[in-house]
Amino acid sequence: MLPDHWHLTTDVEDFLARAGAFLRSRPALHTTPLTDVEKLRLAGSGDHVLGRLETDGEVRAVCYLTPRGRLGLTPLNADDADALAARLAALGHTPAQVVADQDTAGVFASAWQGHTGATPKLFWHTHLYRLGTLTPPRPHPEGRAHLAGAEDRELVVRRCREFCVEVGEQPSIDLIDAGSWDRSRFGDRHFTFWRTPDGTPVSMAAVTSVTGGMVRVDPVHTPPRFRGHGYAGAVTAAVSRAALRAGATDVVLFADPANPTSNALYQRLGYVRLTDCAGYRFTYDGPV
Repeated sequence: MLPDHWHLTTDVEDFLARAGAFLRSRPALHTTPLTDVEKLRLAGSGDHVLGRLETDGEVRAVCYLTPRGRLGLTPLNADDADALAARLAALGHTPAQVVADQDTAGVFASAWQGHTGATPKLFWHTHLYRLGTLTPPRPHPEGRAHLAGAEDRELVVRRCREFCVEVGEQPSIDLIDAGSWDRSRFGDRHFTFWRTPDGTPVSMAAVTSVTGGMVRVDPVHTPPRFRGHGYAGAVTAAVSRAALRAGATDVVLFADPANPTSNALYQRLGYVRLTDCAGYRFTYDGPV
C-alpha cells in the first residue's frame, strides 16, 4: 500500500460525507472514532487531521489526529499502518499517542518507530464489550436511577475527578482542575446516579449520545465506601436499558483486564467481549 492511498483532510464534514458510512458500518468496533470525530465537528475544536484509506473508491480504514495529539485508527494490517506512518512522518506530524484495537496499535507503534525513531510505550490496555441480551442484576439493590441535571453538575465533576484519581488519569484531572470541564472526555456525557431510598448518590454511570447507532457507557464509578452492594450493576443496567430505548443498536463499554470484578459484572449483565484495545505513548529524542 502506497502512502498516497491515504487521503488526508481537515474538513470534518467532507470526511464524514466520504467515510461516515464506513464508520457506521461497524459501530461497536468503531466506538471511539465515532465519538472522537463527532467532537471534532464542534467549533473551535482546534487543529486536527482526518484520513481515509481507499481502494477502488471504497473506504477501508480511517485515521484521525486530535488537537491533543491522539492518533485514532480503525483496524489496519501492517502494510497499511506502515503506509500511514510514512505519510504522517513525511508531513511532519508528531502524534503523542496512538489508540486502536490491540493489533493495529501494535503494528502502527512499530511502524512509527521505524519511520521516526520515536519510542513507543504501552500505557493503556482494555477489553471492549458489546451488549447482547440485557440481564438486570439479581438481587436488585434498593433505590432508583436518577438522571443527573444541571443541579447535579458539582457532584458529577467531583465524582469524575475521584474516578480519575483512582485510575490515574492525570490529563483529565488537569482539565477538570483548570475549569475546562467541556474539553475533558466527560464534557459531552449524560450522567445517571443510583440513589438509595434516602437519596444518597451511591454509584454513577455515564453514556455518550447515540452516534451511528452506538452508545458507549463510560465511566462507571462507585466510591469505595459504597461498594459491595450491587449499585454499579444497577446503574449500569439502568443506563444500558435507557440507551436501547433511545434507539441504540450497539451499546458498548471498556473494562480494565486487571479488574476481574468489573469484567464479571458486565458479563453477568449481558455484555460480550468483542476485542481488546491498546494505546501507546511516543517519546521523541528531539523537541516536538
